[in-house]
Amino acid sequence: MVTFIGRIKDKLIAAREKKARENRLLCATPLLGDNARNRLPPGQRIVEKWPVLDLGITPKLDPGEWRLTVDGLVENPCAWSWPEFGALRQSSITADIHCVTTWSLYDSLWAGVSTKTILDLVRPKPEARFVLFRSYDGYTTNVPLSRFAEDDALIATARNGEAIGPEHGGPARVVIPSLYFWKSAKWVRRITFAAEDAPGYWEVRGYHNDADPWQEERYG
Repeated sequence: MVTFIGRIKDKLIAAREKKARENRLLCATPLLGDNARNRLPPGQRIVEKWPVLDLGITPKLDPGEWRLTVDGLVENPCAWSWPEFGALRQSSITADIHCVTTWSLYDSLWAGVSTKTILDLVRPKPEARFVLFRSYDGYTTNVPLSRFAEDDALIATARNGEAIGPEHGGPARVVIPSLYFWKSAKWVRRITFAAEDAPGYWEVRGYHNDADPWQEERYG
C-alpha cells in the first residue's frame, strides 16, 4: 500500500527530475571580476545561505542507533557507532561547494573524519576502483576511488563550528568539494568499495556520472 508520505516523496522526486531536465541549457555564467570568475565554475552563481535539497524525506536519526559501515573490497571492513566515529582522528578543511542546480557556497569550514583516515583503516584491495555511498533515506551515489581519496574529502559532522543539522545530512555526510554536491551523500550509512562502477540515484536519471563542476558535467 502506498503511504501518504510515500506519495509526497514521489511527487517531490518527480518535480526535481522535471527541473533537472528543464535546467540542462539554463546555466548562464554570472558577470564577475577575474578573481571571482577563476574561483567560480562556469554556470554557477554565489549564494550566502546554504540551500536545502533532498528527496523529500529527512531521516530522523538517533545518534544511539547511527552506524557507518565500510565494506566491499577492503582488507579490514569496519563499522562505527556514533561515539566510535567521534573517537577517530578528526580533520578540518575550508572549501567551496558547488551544486548542479547552479549555486555555489564559498568558504565553509568542514570538520569530521578525512577519507584518507578511513582508507588507512580499511585498506582497500588493489582491485578496488570505485566507491558507492548509501544513505539512510535510500539515496545512492558513486565516485571513483581517486575522488574519494582526495586531500579535501571527508565524512563531515560539522560546518562552521556547528553540528550539521538533519536538513543538511547530519549527523554525518560526505563532502567531496571537487564534484557537484549531489555526489556528497547526505545521511551516509554505508560506504562500499568495488571493482566496477555502479551509478547511483541521480546518475541513472540523467545526471552526469563524473560531475566535475569545472567541466560542467551536469547531465549525461
